[in-house]
Amino acid sequence: MRTPLASIQGYTETLLDGAMNEPDLNLRFLTIIRKNAERLANLISDLLTLSRVELKQQKFQFASYQVGRLLSDSVDSMLPMATKKNIQLHLPMPPEDWQVFCDAEAVHQILTNLMDNSLKYTSDGGSITVDSESDGNMVKVTVRDTGVGIPSEEQSRLFERFYRVDKARSRELGGTGLGLAIVKHLSLSQGGDVSVKSEPGVGSEFSFTLPIEDQEHTRNQDSRDSLTVS
Repeated sequence: MRTPLASIQGYTETLLDGAMNEPDLNLRFLTIIRKNAERLANLISDLLTLSRVELKQQKFQFASYQVGRLLSDSVDSMLPMATKKNIQLHLPMPPEDWQVFCDAEAVHQILTNLMDNSLKYTSDGGSITVDSESDGNMVKVTVRDTGVGIPSEEQSRLFERFYRVDKARSRELGGTGLGLAIVKHLSLSQGGDVSVKSEPGVGSEFSFTLPIEDQEHTRNQDSRDSLTVS
């Protein structure tokens, strides 16, 4: 939080010291201030979300939802960002009778966080696929991209809060460092789990699972704190 605050303070002071009257500087400085204010707002929002989930204060509304509808709603919301980068989004539709017991808004946040992450690290012209499979008890949703990939030694820490593989690039792209931590805790809170597979230069697969039936005993946030890394 100190970084965007310092930037806002520094550029504001520069404007007050006279740069406001220089047309070639004032608009650029104000744009930088707005960008850092947005970064700060996003960080605060993510911190509040993560804090509520960890402290069991997040209110979930569990019900049965059709898997295809959950996935398509989230993919549709990310289409404008994908189109802007000329990245293709693929969604192989699951069978119509596939349903999961979850909180729809939480699933939407998980998926948009994962797709947003893939969009940031996938070059223009690449592709992202949102796929699903079922073993009869759980539905596994995978976001697969053709991005830069992640070294194997970094993968075990990806879901830790504020952990960044490439700190400089992550800040440049505007990430808060909390997106994957939120994905993990929202998944665990719904009785699911998270996992990652990745190869540098090939791409990454981030997966999460959701129960098909109401599994109240599995939604214990203290008993599910594992991370599978392949």
